[in-house]
Amino acid sequence: MMRSMYSGVSGLNVHQAKMDVIGNNIANVNTTAYKGSTVTFSEVFSQTVKGATGPSSYEGGKGGSNPQQVGLGVNLSSIDINMAEGAAKRTDNPLDLKIEGDGFFVVQDESGLKYTRAGAFRIDSAGNLVTSSGLKVCGWEANSDNTDIIKAPVKPLAILKPEYAQVEPEKTTKLAIEGNWDLKDGGDYAAGTGGIPIIVSFYDSLGYKYTGQMTARFDTTDSKWKIKGLDTLKDEKGEDVIASGGAAVAPMTFGTEMELEFDATGAVTGTTSYDMDFSGVLPFQGVKSTVGDSDSININFDNVTQYQKKTSTNATTVDGRKSGSITGFSVGGDGKITGRYSNGQSKLLGQISLAQFKNPAGLAKVGNNMFIETANSGAFNGVGVEPGTGGSGINSGVLEMSNVDLSKEFTEMITTQRGFQANSRIITASDEILQELVNLKR
Repeated sequence: MMRSMYSGVSGLNVHQAKMDVIGNNIANVNTTAYKGSTVTFSEVFSQTVKGATGPSSYEGGKGGSNPQQVGLGVNLSSIDINMAEGAAKRTDNPLDLKIEGDGFFVVQDESGLKYTRAGAFRIDSAGNLVTSSGLKVCGWEANSDNTDIIKAPVKPLAILKPEYAQVEPEKTTKLAIEGNWDLKDGGDYAAGTGGIPIIVSFYDSLGYKYTGQMTARFDTTDSKWKIKGLDTLKDEKGEDVIASGGAAVAPMTFGTEMELEFDATGAVTGTTSYDMDFSGVLPFQGVKSTVGDSDSININFDNVTQYQKKTSTNATTVDGRKSGSITGFSVGGDGKITGRYSNGQSKLLGQISLAQFKNPAGLAKVGNNMFIETANSGAFNGVGVEPGTGGSGINSGVLEMSNVDLSKEFTEMITTQRGFQANSRIITASDEILQELVNLKR
């Protein structure tokens, strides 16, 4: 009789533990990237009242009998974490990240590395990429010129450190002219009138922008288009650019006149690349900067035609830019973090690395959506994998939702409650039987 009572007590205990797990699952139904847990029971060893016997070997003898055992209750066998991926919730915040597939973000605090699926990241005052609770997000750093990633043991990512706050200016070394030059717009080369104006813009090494004009005129004596020099040169305020000697830079005659010749099909032929030489007028007054490569800017005319159609011309700045300040970030599916700058440039700032485990369900929860390694999870190799490999990737602007299924949890709650009630009835019934035994003395 006492056995049945203690069996009922064990049933109450395990069903109470299961209800605790269910309650925690439901409480975290809206927790970012929460992983629900499931409970399994196992029976306690059974007491053997009578052992099994085999059948008699002679004809007409008794047959075999099964063992007679009385169970001694129930144990909590396991509480397992369900690592199934949760649904996506759109946030449009570029630093909110969701892992597609397997893997964990690697984060760090003073106690060491931890792992999480919750990608609600922010930037702190020191420029570090951090979780909502302040742990630093780890990954790989960019190389010195921000063109590639150095895949080494992970370290905290500082994506807004001083050297990333802005991009330096770059001087212009190349210009490209494109368009169509109709002969009827060629002007008079000998008289220096008419012609096709070409507007060119370029940057010096400090990021100052200059705009100049030169004119292409057709010379009928040798059937070539010719450009003698730079007619005007203005700064960003629209004022004439002055050389260090005090005189205006333009008009400026080129040391080598630019000449363009076209074949019978209207395509440019012969020399198509010339240098606009500034060496004789640099530095500009008040601007201690350089222009171009060895003080000259190369101009390419490969994409100019001479057809009988409307004249058009456009000068493209192949390189060169002013300085820019960072205006935002983007995170690619491969985890690479790119900074966007006010001058239209971009810079690779780092890459998020993912940790993968042989048995992710073997990780231990430590609060704040964090996990740590255990003896049964497998070990993190310290480097991680690039998102997009091994079945994992990253989505920016979305978060992973909890994988708790409310309908399942409510069903489990009902069956657990009934199991608890049934076990309490065992204790009540056993108590009543014991009461009857006591009353026999009367």
